[in-house]
Amino acid sequence: MSDLKYSFLALASMIVLASCSDKNSRNYQYMPNMYESVGYETYQQVDFLPSNMEAGLPAENTIHRGWLPYEFENTLADKELARAQNSPLDSAMHEENLKEGKALYDVYCAICHGKKGDGNGTLVSREKILGVPSYADAARNISEGSTYHTIYYGLNSMGSYAGQLNIEERWKVSEYVIKLKQDLTK
Repeated sequence: MSDLKYSFLALASMIVLASCSDKNSRNYQYMPNMYESVGYETYQQVDFLPSNMEAGLPAENTIHRGWLPYEFENTLADKELARAQNSPLDSAMHEENLKEGKALYDVYCAICHGKKGDGNGTLVSREKILGVPSYADAARNISEGSTYHTIYYGLNSMGSYAGQLNIEERWKVSEYVIKLKQDLTK
């Protein structure tokens, strides 16, 4: 009988303890700094560094790895200078560049400019944006260099795609845009 009494007492105490726990939160945090970390701003002064030291500001005139500065500014004069620039990509790989440029164009550009470059992309046909001109328009005096400049800085309501496309990809898309322009004007 005493074994049954102790078993019943153990079962009752487990039920009481289980009813007090909250399954949605931890009752005990072994290392609370791991769960509730302190957020630091990137370049703020922090108290764990010596007073004469800043929190890792980059050195002057440094650039991100894999990022080269563009030689032209976002001005009309520099866009005209960029117009004369040709693609620095290997001309022996032109067909492969066009193939990759088409794939990138289909992802980033065709939604507005259309698959053929006629300015009738999905967003234009749904009237979400208006005024996307065709590459065949006579007023569109585009070249590889001016297309690259536009991809880099954006133009009018089109934003910059410099963050989405690296240097080589921008040139491939520029080459493909010129091919679309030639196909439309035939």
